[in-house]
Amino acid sequence: MAELTSLTISDARDGLKKKSFSAAELADAHLAAMEKARALNAYVLETPERAHAMAKASDARIAAGKAGPLEGIPIAVKDMFCTEGVRSTAGSRILKNFIPAYESTVTANLWRDGAVMLGKTNNDEFAMGSSNETSHFGPVISPWRRKGANTPLVPGGSSGGSAAAVAANLALGATGTDTGGSIRQPAAFTGTVGMKPTYGRCSRWGIVAFASSLDQAGPFTRTVRDAAILLRAMSGHDPKDTTSVDRAVPNYEAAIGKSIKGMKIGIPKEYRLDGMPAEIETLWRRGADWLKAAGAEIIDVSLPHTKYALPAYYIVAPAEASSNLARYDGVRYGLRVAGRDITDMYQKTRAEGFGPEVRRRVMIGTYVLSAGYYDAYYLRAQKVRTLIKKDFEDCFNAGVHAMLTPATPSAAFGVGEKGQADPVEMYLNDVFTVTVNMAGLPGISVPAGLDGQGLPLGLQLIGRPFDEEMLFSLGEAIEQAAGRFIPQKWW
Repeated sequence: MAELTSLTISDARDGLKKKSFSAAELADAHLAAMEKARALNAYVLETPERAHAMAKASDARIAAGKAGPLEGIPIAVKDMFCTEGVRSTAGSRILKNFIPAYESTVTANLWRDGAVMLGKTNNDEFAMGSSNETSHFGPVISPWRRKGANTPLVPGGSSGGSAAAVAANLALGATGTDTGGSIRQPAAFTGTVGMKPTYGRCSRWGIVAFASSLDQAGPFTRTVRDAAILLRAMSGHDPKDTTSVDRAVPNYEAAIGKSIKGMKIGIPKEYRLDGMPAEIETLWRRGADWLKAAGAEIIDVSLPHTKYALPAYYIVAPAEASSNLARYDGVRYGLRVAGRDITDMYQKTRAEGFGPEVRRRVMIGTYVLSAGYYDAYYLRAQKVRTLIKKDFEDCFNAGVHAMLTPATPSAAFGVGEKGQADPVEMYLNDVFTVTVNMAGLPGISVPAGLDGQGLPLGLQLIGRPFDEEMLFSLGEAIEQAAGRFIPQKWW
């Protein structure tokens, strides 16, 4: 049944409709593959009983002619999404045994449309990381290897488990969250498609909060068409989330194959960084040539405040995290470490419950929000954020439809190779992605080639607010030119 795990969502949907195989067979094939791939540590919890029950229900609905848009499609869920009755930990010891009594809106939408839950995927603790090495459950190992080497590589973060699961054929699609690049960067590292929609397009209700003004859910898939199918199910207005936008969800799949003739694609000069590897520059130029060949017009644009995006992001995100993570105090739920009094209990619980990276960011956030520093740091960072947003608006108002940039400054690196002595080295991985979150825009990472060591590289497309359709059309044009990239199985 191995071939069932290598299908795309659209192929599996067609196969189920034609009754070439059943939802139960599809689920079983994936569960068997997951069992053999535990060395990747992509899943922190497998849910075979739930998968079997949901697949059985899907087969009954298909037989009755009542199939939903995702009927019988096996999906993996990042462990930042609360799932009713299923352990949800955010990759942290402080939530190690937390079982929610409610379902996140995004996952509820997927189950409403007939998707089948395979399990919860690993992620950096509270989504804080760019390599999936900060998880309480250990690092995820990428299914990719450098040519002729056995060095374990990172799948990117924070949604590394979801990216690895899709790349290694352990799920047909997966959910992720993106606060500063946590969908697009792992997608680029693993040769998958990762879409971060416009802020407000997907409900944040029931997703463990990292930085509330930046977090947004999105899909991981193996093709651009599949990303369009999955995003449509995930999206929609939710009165439980005040930042959720009340506007109709388009049929994103209809954008696949649409002509991009006459579209103006901006190439931001500020993304040309000193010391950027030549192969990233070459890939970027090739991507522009592909879009040009498909009929798009390529123009140079300027986003002058880009250089301030990374430092501003690493003030805003930790500030919001320190506020959001104050709720983990050992009183109501999660880990509790006994102390002499309530203050001692708070301190011991948080010291033992949070890992080093989370503690670092909480302390940075608390510092920049403290009396005497608020204006100098947080307020100034928010002003920079407004200027970053205006840079994009100026380009879009001048007729630019979307922008093309690299997704990451390099291919995947080895486990333990970065950020051990200097955390800033790790933070620099987000240099091309954070602007999109700061401006609340949609962005997609599409596999575009391999580096000299045989590792995947991605290109990023950035669109106008709520114009995900344009990104799907452009992304599919790149996909058609570049082809798909599949890791050689070693696990």
